[in-house]
Amino acid sequence: MVTRGYAQPDGSTVFGDIGLSRLTDAGLAWRVLDEEVEELRADQLEGADAVLVLGHERVSAESIPASGRLRHVARFGAGFDAVDIDACARRGVLVTNAPDAVRRPVADSVVALLYALSHHLVVKDRLVREGRWAERAAWRGSGLTGATVGIVGLGGIGLETARRVRAQGLRVLGYNRSDRGREAAGIGIELRPLDEVLAQSDYVVVAVAANPGTRHLIGERELSLMRPTARVINVSRGVVVDEEALTARLSDGRLAGAGLDVFTEEPLKTDSPLIAMDNVVLAPHSLCWTDRYTAAVSASVMASLIAVSRGEQPHETVNAPFPPGTDVRRPQVPSLDES
Repeated sequence: MVTRGYAQPDGSTVFGDIGLSRLTDAGLAWRVLDEEVEELRADQLEGADAVLVLGHERVSAESIPASGRLRHVARFGAGFDAVDIDACARRGVLVTNAPDAVRRPVADSVVALLYALSHHLVVKDRLVREGRWAERAAWRGSGLTGATVGIVGLGGIGLETARRVRAQGLRVLGYNRSDRGREAAGIGIELRPLDEVLAQSDYVVVAVAANPGTRHLIGERELSLMRPTARVINVSRGVVVDEEALTARLSDGRLAGAGLDVFTEEPLKTDSPLIAMDNVVLAPHSLCWTDRYTAAVSASVMASLIAVSRGEQPHETVNAPFPPGTDVRRPQVPSLDES
């Protein structure tokens, strides 16, 4: 099954061609769900061996059919905060994503936001379109020479972002909850406690995974540690940054700007104060969507779906309900009716 939110019945998607023909060539039947929902229902997935989640549809314990046939939840992308990982593991359902395929496109998105903010790109574009050339002197940019970029979250995206920023000669501070000493040293990242990263950085990039432990990781207290001249870039999830506190600081000048590709509620409401702010660059949670993003993620996801259909362990697993060498097509746990 393929979720309906980002796909049409013929398999065309907002991402372009995601390679569903590869499933057909591998002997797998697929179809797009008839209904678009926020949370997948068990009756929608009854009879399915796998579900490809293209958007942000939630997969809960109640989404898993009682028959025990469902073996695989495949996320088209890196984030899996909408999937109940523990429930899937208990029911013997593999969850896969495509973190390696996503890291470079998202890191490129961070660099795009970094330059857009430092050069007031959105405002300057508007000045030309509206014939307001006389105002250009008021929007002198902030040079990046000598700037410090702090990266909160040194997973694949955070490390890839650091590589790009370091290649431009910028100082990079980093914070990660688990040890990243070896990786950081190889790139030239200076590891610091979170508070120091926030206090010393000109640009703070938020790239942590969204989970209950990272909700409002960057809240009012954390934002208060940042310099008034600093800017926040969030490519994680909207809930990681306290959007209300961020909006307040941006509106009264306690922060210089923000680049946001994610929001607490999506789509962002049209009456959000963020929309009217000249010091904010906004993107509709799609800044990394390029042809190469689609190609890379598609290759990873289709490989996982085909591997599981053959009883093989896929390369990119979020959970591991089966021991190595297990034929992952065979039920390993009792069905919901028996448990």
